[in-house]
Amino acid sequence: MKRADRLYRLMERLKDGARHRAEDLARDLGVSVRTIYRDMDTLIDSGVPVIGERGLGYAALEAITLPPINLTEAELEALHLGLAVVGQTGEAELAGAARALSSKIDALLPEDRAAPAQFGFAAYPFEEAARGFRHMPAFRAAVRARQKLRIAMTDGTQHLLRPLELRYWGRIWACVGWSETTDAFASFRIDQIDTLSPVAGLFVDEPGKRLQDYRQSVDGPATP
Repeated sequence: MKRADRLYRLMERLKDGARHRAEDLARDLGVSVRTIYRDMDTLIDSGVPVIGERGLGYAALEAITLPPINLTEAELEALHLGLAVVGQTGEAELAGAARALSSKIDALLPEDRAAPAQFGFAAYPFEEAARGFRHMPAFRAAVRARQKLRIAMTDGTQHLLRPLELRYWGRIWACVGWSETTDAFASFRIDQIDTLSPVAGLFVDEPGKRLQDYRQSVDGPATP
């Protein structure tokens, strides 16, 4: 049985309000008592309202529950980004709720997800994703309008950029464009942009400076 399924089964068992011994749960689920202890610790750390302790049994307090849902990768990433932003708002109650929700989601994800890709909150890269989020609406609008941008980076460098695309790299958003400052393609992490402002005048696609040219330079020529 997958860990996510087992945790769900445990929550279902605990919702009856009765106290359940770890030995009984282990026998019913076909796992060791030690595994049940670890699962209970995971549920408790994730904010599931479980009371009890090893040797005495466990029960769940009443809580709001949702029916099981299936999320696509894009939906999961959208949820991740939203929680990242809320978690950095500085409002203690909302930030705490975002972190607790993130932990609950992480506990229910399949075990075969690699550790760097897990959902749980961390100082890095969630903080960077949240800081960079403020620039994304303006960058998207500039891509649609073919609007040049003047970008100042946190390291002090500046670029006059033709914005071409936003890309997502393992929880870090990057912007891709043609830099008229360096006369070359450039890719910047959104969270490392200090200021971003539109420049009067639109640009038109030119051979060698288009998004398809950038992709070809990165991925190589398309195979027939």
